[in-house]
Amino acid sequence: MSTPAQRMVIEQLRPHGVTDERVLEAMTSVPREEFLAPRMRRHAYEDRALAIECGQTISQPLVVALMAQAAAPQPEDVALEVGTGSGYAAAVLSRLCRKVMTIEREPALAEHAAETLRRLGFDNVEVAVGDGSQGWPPEAPYNVILVAAAARAVPPALIEQLTDAGRMVIPVSVGPDQPQDLRVYLRRGAEVSYRSMFPVLFVPLRTG
Repeated sequence: MSTPAQRMVIEQLRPHGVTDERVLEAMTSVPREEFLAPRMRRHAYEDRALAIECGQTISQPLVVALMAQAAAPQPEDVALEVGTGSGYAAAVLSRLCRKVMTIEREPALAEHAAETLRRLGFDNVEVAVGDGSQGWPPEAPYNVILVAAAARAVPPALIEQLTDAGRMVIPVSVGPDQPQDLRVYLRRGAEVSYRSMFPVLFVPLRTG
């Protein structure tokens, strides 16, 4: 009998372009329901974003998996996540990297995510409260940066905190009343290039 997480991989992730076996294994191993309020847990493995506290959402599983896959995290990498939310994506990333630093601007969300991650034994994740557009300099540089909120322009601080050959996945607003463009940025020395992935709808990245 397959678990809900295994069915999610078979029905939602593999058919829609998630091919990295490490990412698929991480998605199977992280109990998504634990990052949701009890009343929402029966919806945990549905193919959609779900509401959490403070007017935020937990992204649909496919988007989490495709963002992780695009960032190509390696076992020795140090990753930064901007927008902790429930802590679910940080947990997935923690299965793929040596260390994950995750920033949340809402103290209540950060506290709840940190408690959930601690309770479930994700001990290579550190949660901080702050302005994610400024990154987190104390742990920089990062091999991987994942941003779970849409920026009007890519924050310079995040580019600066990427290692040489570092990858950042971030939704960028392209215009009013249009979906955001999910992009993968690659830094090579002083050169930064990007490719577009697909349109998405994330909450805005708030600064200050």
